[in-house]
Amino acid sequence: MSLLADLNHILGPLNIPVETGVFSDMPPDEYLVITPMSDRLVLFADNEAYMILSEARLSLFTKKNYMKRKKELTKALQSGGVTITDRQYVGYEHDTKFHHYAIDVMKEYETEEE
Repeated sequence: MSLLADLNHILGPLNIPVETGVFSDMPPDEYLVITPMSDRLVLFADNEAYMILSEARLSLFTKKNYMKRKKELTKALQSGGVTITDRQYVGYEHDTKFHHYAIDVMKEYETEEE
């Protein structure tokens, strides 16, 4: 499994469009963009990595009040076993009329045997 796959699975029931990297179509009034940030090897033994720490940023863009959606996202992520490392209001984009709210997440995975 990967963080991106886990996030798409967790966020699916929230009925909000999700894309990775950038929203490619004409954006709706509310959507999420997942930006992968890092995949660090964090646990070693016998010169082998055994754990990967994956991190990503979820950027919520909405023309509505972002507070309700922030709570829904937080609850879903925590229930899905994802650790939230930061949440912050990035700002209001005057040209697009979107509020931008960011949630940084991480999850550890065992390395896959080949």
